[in-house]
Amino acid sequence: MKPAPFGYLKPASIDEALEMLQEHGDDAKIIAGGQSLMPLLNMRLARPGVLIDINGLSDLTDISEQDSRLHIGAICRQRRMDDHALISTRLPILTAAARLISHPQIRSRGTIVGSVVHGDPSAELPAIALALDAELSIKSTKGERALPVRELYQGYYMTAVAAEELVTEIRLPIPTAGTGWSIQEISRRHGDFALAGVVAFVTLQGADIGDCTLVFYGLGESALRLESAEQLLRGQRPGKDSFRAVAQEVSSQLTPDDDVHASAQYRCALAHELTIRALEEAVDRATAGGEL
Repeated sequence: MKPAPFGYLKPASIDEALEMLQEHGDDAKIIAGGQSLMPLLNMRLARPGVLIDINGLSDLTDISEQDSRLHIGAICRQRRMDDHALISTRLPILTAAARLISHPQIRSRGTIVGSVVHGDPSAELPAIALALDAELSIKSTKGERALPVRELYQGYYMTAVAAEELVTEIRLPIPTAGTGWSIQEISRRHGDFALAGVVAFVTLQGADIGDCTLVFYGLGESALRLESAEQLLRGQRPGKDSFRAVAQEVSSQLTPDDDVHASAQYRCALAHELTIRALEEAVDRATAGGEL
């Protein structure tokens, strides 16, 4: 299929983009990478009256480190996770995630911020952003605001970003020393969306687990953090028994849907096993100093 007719606007500045969003409101869609939007247009699942192309806004391409956070601009491509020095040294989980996200041709156009804001429940980047307690910078003609990713998702592909607002960057906290990480998933083929996935961060305090974060994807209407499972780990000695107890809690709390790709029961079984794998790997990295 081909998309329904639409207008095309290409602002020369952020301020001009904001004025266009204010004028067109719900009838407008931002296009940056377009790797999610274009299929929706072609299938006529989305029918905006106007596309606002922000690819010319070069000040939204930067990656920088400020105040122990990585700042990544709205049109920074996913391919930069593969080899950017700041990302690979300060947030290597993004480099690992890049190997799971679709294929190089898609990553060369898709944007990091676009994936987070699109909020596909089976995508890796929304889960990582949630696990890191990342924050979005959002602008409109009325001003600028910060939105924690934990407050972003409101249902399937529904977010707290208003029609007249433009997300300009994401700010990702850099984990403290002694924090290990892992991203684990199962998909039908390499590059497919995950049937189930988990992002784990574990911080050791002596021989015990001081803190941890567990976020799941492919298992609900958006990325999901399970604080009840995290609580079971805090203060515990890492090991098979504690990891199995957490995995059991995960299986009992998740309520995925059946679909053509996998049953809910199978997805829960995957989540159980992936939780154990992720915790083992995260603890190993924490013990080694959090290195890739």
